[in-house]
Amino acid sequence: MFEFSFGESITKEFILSKVSEEEIFCYYLEINSISKKLIRNRLRKDNNPTCGFYRNSKGDLYLHDFATGDFYNCFSLVMNLYSVNFYQALKIIANDFGLKEFKNIKKNELTPVSDVKKFVDSGMSKIQIERKDYTQEELDWWLQYGITYKTLKKFRVYSCKSVFLNDNLFSMIKNPNMAFGYYGGKMDGKELWRVYYPFNKNKGIRFLTNWPAKKIQGFETLPKSGNILVITKSMKDCMCLYEFGIPAIAPNSENLFISDSVLDQLKSRFKHIIVIYDSDLAGISNMSKIKSMHPELLFTWIPRKYEAKDISDLYKYKGKQVTLNLIVKYLKWLKELR
Repeated sequence: MFEFSFGESITKEFILSKVSEEEIFCYYLEINSISKKLIRNRLRKDNNPTCGFYRNSKGDLYLHDFATGDFYNCFSLVMNLYSVNFYQALKIIANDFGLKEFKNIKKNELTPVSDVKKFVDSGMSKIQIERKDYTQEELDWWLQYGITYKTLKKFRVYSCKSVFLNDNLFSMIKNPNMAFGYYGGKMDGKELWRVYYPFNKNKGIRFLTNWPAKKIQGFETLPKSGNILVITKSMKDCMCLYEFGIPAIAPNSENLFISDSVLDQLKSRFKHIIVIYDSDLAGISNMSKIKSMHPELLFTWIPRKYEAKDISDLYKYKGKQVTLNLIVKYLKWLKELR
């Protein structure tokens, strides 16, 4: 056991002076090494390997879940794995690796891996798509959410024939399946893609992305200024709202929100900023967390009587007129706030 002097606090720096990020990842993910090879995410049901490692600009090691867009360092992995806060995660790691014993914490009986080689990152993961023309079936699928081909072009959403990850074929799309690529420009000479598999909701990966965590969906389509800006949770909702003349953006992941610096910029451009997440428990919970940090924003959701969790589903299940009536109701609400 490592020596631990009385009064010495458990910090991130202390733990990393004794064990490496690689060793912590290997222990809790139950893998033998860190490489560019994709692995499964222990934090969710992951039928296919969808996660890869990379180092950020500061050299910190991260696990990137291509399916959800989430990022984890070795400490946030433990936080999410055991539903604990940062300091509790430090105590769990210290206890498991014998850095300090905590009698009130049960030691995990996982297999430790020692002398793990340092992971040398060759850069951001590479995603490429082979585009094809939209089929009428695909266009009809988008139209059920009120989204036209013109809007798909504006938001740079393409129909995929094949998808490649790190130069390897990741998927070939065959009827009746569909896959759509959201193009996010380039970074460090590599294309940024967020690939959406709409029919994989209950059977595998729904998203494959190499977008950086802070990238915002729909940001490039915003007007310079306006009365209203909606922050929602998906590109599909952004495009649906755009069809009604409402500018909207969405964070790259439901577990992330817009940075304070970008939010300040948006506040200077738009009079009202409304957060509309899903009306399910996860969406309401996320809005509650955001409201505690940004009480100056406005918050609402689709009333449950509509039996639709988001604006695009409302359009699909209740139609254009019902969706328009609800938007008008929201606009009247904003007018009363002036």
